[in-house]
Amino acid sequence: MWNEGWMAAAAIAVFGLAGCIKGVVGLGLPTVSMALLAVFMPPAQAAALLLLPSLVTNLVQMRPVAGLRSLLQSLGWMQLGIVLGTLGGVALWGGVGSLPAARPALGLALVIYALWGLSGLRWQTPPPHQAWLGAVCGLLTGAITAVTGVFVIPAVAFLQSLGLSRPALMQAMGLCFTTSTLALGAGLL
Repeated sequence: MWNEGWMAAAAIAVFGLAGCIKGVVGLGLPTVSMALLAVFMPPAQAAALLLLPSLVTNLVQMRPVAGLRSLLQSLGWMQLGIVLGTLGGVALWGGVGSLPAARPALGLALVIYALWGLSGLRWQTPPPHQAWLGAVCGLLTGAITAVTGVFVIPAVAFLQSLGLSRPALMQAMGLCFTTSTLALGAGLL
């Protein structure tokens, strides 16, 4: 159905749209890309195409470097959870798109993310619980990433619950998305 020329043109258009969305709101490149690319290619192939653009945009989003140390101290357990959840999920389920339910899981994850975003629900995570909840959230995010290639659920909701300033939130998302991208890349190897 899709020849190589059309697939390349479609992928370029998808990344153009996803990049514009990320530029406006600070997230969305992997979410939009995976949703649209999975329409005409297997999720594992879409995830592989996503790695480099995602890594580049997330590294840029992590700036300024001066604030990274304190961010890593507060979100270190979450980063560990993301890596363990992603690699563990890949080991258990065979990687992005390997499960027969991968496409429906991707669709469900995107619907849940959209409904959560539209609901406007927000909560606050008390400081004494941020480390362990971050680790749990990281494990869940990693497991969902291993199946779907999407790494915003539940990471973004958790990061928003920390009450960070907008610049710190954007930097925290860049950190988590970079960790997720690197873990997903390792899992795809």
